[in-house]
Amino acid sequence: MKRGITIAIDGLSSCGKSTFAKALAHELGYIYIDTGAMYRAVTLAFIRAKIDVPEALAEDAVESFLAGHTVSFTLNDKKEPVVTLDGELLGDEIRGNEVSSLVSQVASIPAVRRAMVAQQRLLGQDGAIVMDGRDIGQTVFPNAELKIFMVASDTVRAQRRFDELCAKGLPATYEEVLTNLTQRDRIDQTRACDPMQKAPDAIELDNSAMTPAQQMEWVLPIVQERIRQLSR
Repeated sequence: MKRGITIAIDGLSSCGKSTFAKALAHELGYIYIDTGAMYRAVTLAFIRAKIDVPEALAEDAVESFLAGHTVSFTLNDKKEPVVTLDGELLGDEIRGNEVSSLVSQVASIPAVRRAMVAQQRLLGQDGAIVMDGRDIGQTVFPNAELKIFMVASDTVRAQRRFDELCAKGLPATYEEVLTNLTQRDRIDQTRACDPMQKAPDAIELDNSAMTPAQQMEWVLPIVQERIRQLSR
């Protein structure tokens, strides 16, 4: 029996999905899973192996490569789930420009998506989970009890991402970040395997002019009503 509802949060790059999803999970006492971090970990594995992405490997070679690496989660000292690669706890390295410029290409490889989606479904099979990504509501959990699709303007997203990188001391320019975001949007929305789309039953959240507190004020009544509907 599921312990709680499944909340699927999808949306554009750098629209605040992870921050929103993590805060919502904390508020509800749910598990939070950042699927974007999983794809970033795989991308880092390709980079460390000095493999050109994605042209260098055929599907069977990608499957063989993935079989030699383990992407998982562990709890950090704040009791939050954080991604690991072959047991190594990953930090800001997966948020830098090198990984960001390749992650959408890696995520578009069918063998990578199959492997990650299988893991994501296992992680969320018992419910009481908030999972964010690009295809959660459409592919990973099409029967999720609540689906939210997040958007924000290009300039707002680029500024947020640029400020985040600067705060972490990672090298970047606003122009580079904006270009990267628009390229990732195009790849995510046009890839052949599980393209990013708003699920028909998803609720859209445009947070361009919203603070985190306002977003939480917006979502909590929706979650509470959905839980009440399902408990009747």
